[in-house]
Amino acid sequence: MADMFDKRAREVAAANAPLAERLRPREPADFVGQEKLVAEGGALHAALTGKAKVRNMILWGPPGTGKTTLARILAQQSGQAFETLSATSSGVKDVRELLDRARARLASDARQTLVFIDEIHRFNKAQQDSLLHASEDGLITLIGATTENPSFEVNGALLSRCRVHVLSLLDDAGMDRMIDRALADPRGLQLPGLRIEDDGRVALRNYGAGDGRRLLTALESAADHVAPLPEAERVITAQVVEQALGKRMLRHDRAGDAHYDLASALIKSVRGSDPHASIYYAMRMLAAGEDPRFVVRRLAILASEDIGNADPGALNLAASAVTVTEFIGLPEAEYTICQLAAYLALAPKSNSAAGARRVAHELIDTHGEVPIPLNIRNAPTGLMKNLGYGKNYHYAHDHPDAFFPEKLMPDTLKDARLYEPTDRGFEARLKKRMAELEQRIAQAGNKPPSSRDSKE
Repeated sequence: MADMFDKRAREVAAANAPLAERLRPREPADFVGQEKLVAEGGALHAALTGKAKVRNMILWGPPGTGKTTLARILAQQSGQAFETLSATSSGVKDVRELLDRARARLASDARQTLVFIDEIHRFNKAQQDSLLHASEDGLITLIGATTENPSFEVNGALLSRCRVHVLSLLDDAGMDRMIDRALADPRGLQLPGLRIEDDGRVALRNYGAGDGRRLLTALESAADHVAPLPEAERVITAQVVEQALGKRMLRHDRAGDAHYDLASALIKSVRGSDPHASIYYAMRMLAAGEDPRFVVRRLAILASEDIGNADPGALNLAASAVTVTEFIGLPEAEYTICQLAAYLALAPKSNSAAGARRVAHELIDTHGEVPIPLNIRNAPTGLMKNLGYGKNYHYAHDHPDAFFPEKLMPDTLKDARLYEPTDRGFEARLKKRMAELEQRIAQAGNKPPSSRDSKE
């Protein structure tokens, strides 16, 4: 009797589960997306069709790309028992109990266990270590799923025992397949008369942004919105999607891959002199909830790292933008950030300051604290003067053009060159000025070297 009630409860729960859960694929043929992995010739095709053994693996990809579903289908196709662990609530004790069940299962009917751990990067080192031997000696087959780069987040010893498969966001064709299936499948929406206009389909795809679960959740919400209407009026349009869902929140995590990917895109867009992409990525970061101070700080770094003296005004504008952003906050600071991003993108580029910084650190690391020439040492006492501190120092302003070919670098580093101006922007004038000064030094009998004493 109890079993009958349990079965009925499961049926009711399944019928009331969210659309994404009801439509979760159960067969390889129903799986949408990830063709490079599951199609013929793909890395997982043989395992999915039961022609090869399922091996330990990490599935790495954004939310809603099918990591959990793929693990379930692999377990089903391999005939293994399927067990899951929660990375947020399971401890080492839970792992040991699972392994005990796996041993008992293997001893009783020789059936192996496939263990699926979602968000495996949240497992601490002790939890991950507890899986090492079991996954290596064949007691279990381990499939971990993560939205974060496993190179950084998964224990190296465990990672070395797994193959990493990268899952991608669904394309438009894949999302259309999911929408069509939701309309036709008996487990789907089952709303008489429901139709989706082309603009509604586009709006749903835009909202889903390659995340299958998010797409189906949006579709279910839009269907619920038109459900009270007569059958002939149950039409999902872009307007219906907007009314049902409101403003779409962008996927972002200030400590995750999305954060670093967007920051990287912003930096490379400014460096690549594309004002459109620069503004887009800056605004996208802010729309997703990024701290505006982080965005403007990154741009301020770029003002020196990638522009430098090719346009000295870039750093001035960046410093002003930092102050303004701190003072006024969002949303008004978006104007300032857009202005700065556009200016930096279009400014002439030079990484000479970054190169000079690198060479300076190399010299310091290689030569340590080499003696400073006596002529430019401070001489506040008589003893220091008697030792030669400050002797023969020439005050630059006492000479024509406020310049004298003084010995300023330590003897060990006299041939080193740190700053090499480019021919771009204001830096071209600095390059000309530097050449003139070096010529005067050469005429004074202290010719400078022709190249940096550094590795390129």
